[in-house]
Amino acid sequence: MLIWRTVFRILAPKCVTGLPSQWAGRKALPGLRTATIHFGVAMAAQRRDERFMRAALKEAQKGIGQTSPNPAVGAVLVVADRIVAKGHHRGAGHEHAEVECLSAFGAVHVRDGILAEECTHLNEGFNKWIITGRPFVIAKCGMSLDGRLTRPPSEPRWITSSTARRHAHELRTRVDAVLIGAETLRVDNPRLTVRGMRHGRQPWRVVLTRSGNLPPRAYLFSDRQAARTLVYKRKRLAAVLEDLGKKNLTSVLIEGGGEVLGQALDGRLIDKIQLYLGPMLTGGPVIAFAGRGTGITANAIRLDRVSYRRIGQNICITAYPCPVFAE
Repeated sequence: MLIWRTVFRILAPKCVTGLPSQWAGRKALPGLRTATIHFGVAMAAQRRDERFMRAALKEAQKGIGQTSPNPAVGAVLVVADRIVAKGHHRGAGHEHAEVECLSAFGAVHVRDGILAEECTHLNEGFNKWIITGRPFVIAKCGMSLDGRLTRPPSEPRWITSSTARRHAHELRTRVDAVLIGAETLRVDNPRLTVRGMRHGRQPWRVVLTRSGNLPPRAYLFSDRQAARTLVYKRKRLAAVLEDLGKKNLTSVLIEGGGEVLGQALDGRLIDKIQLYLGPMLTGGPVIAFAGRGTGITANAIRLDRVSYRRIGQNICITAYPCPVFAE
């Protein structure tokens, strides 16, 4: 009887799955035949373990956006190579995922390290927060091919299609807070809410301002979620993120504008980017990532795990900045 769960060792994931115990102590067959048999058994066990772990991952995904500041966790109970029970963590204060599986069966042998990379990716926000105390930062924007954020003020502000915007909107269901600058609030008057999703949890709304001169009738201060709006006056972005981490907010989505995105870039505060490119060239002064810049190309932030997805005539680019190591 085994239980597969999507929990992992945060600092040092380690796979402890090996050959089945019934092979321990048996006399080895001679020569190449022994190696072939053992390799075949190991591969079969690996495929079996991954099948069960994917079932646990599927369970964990049911809790995405609902469990913060806890991680999303799923578990499946396996008896005689058959899944007999499933469970997932439903939110802070609820039972752990494996409790639902184990309550009827008692304690079992736990294997960890299976699909550890996928598990780490599933809880990337929690991992960053639990280790550093600071939230995982996602920088998101829709921009033209020449890196501009908006059309002229007299025109509709959307550069990307409605389909791409719906895709980007789903990001709000996965984070604890959405952060913008004061100029974005004044110009766009955004709601920064989750809409059209039955079980979508509303994120906190965060505004950075130097002057404190914000429109009192903006949606963020007058809608039903007004109590979930935080305003930081004359605070550096790094200090704001530090404070949000202390409030148990494990992930933050920066939605603009260009000045705030530039601060995040200059301060190397970004953990993940998600960019939506619209098929147009606009020119103009509103640059997506302005800031001071790196000075020389050698100091540029390199990106890893880059993926591209076409959404109609738009391209969604997701990537992770490479870590910077001191020499």
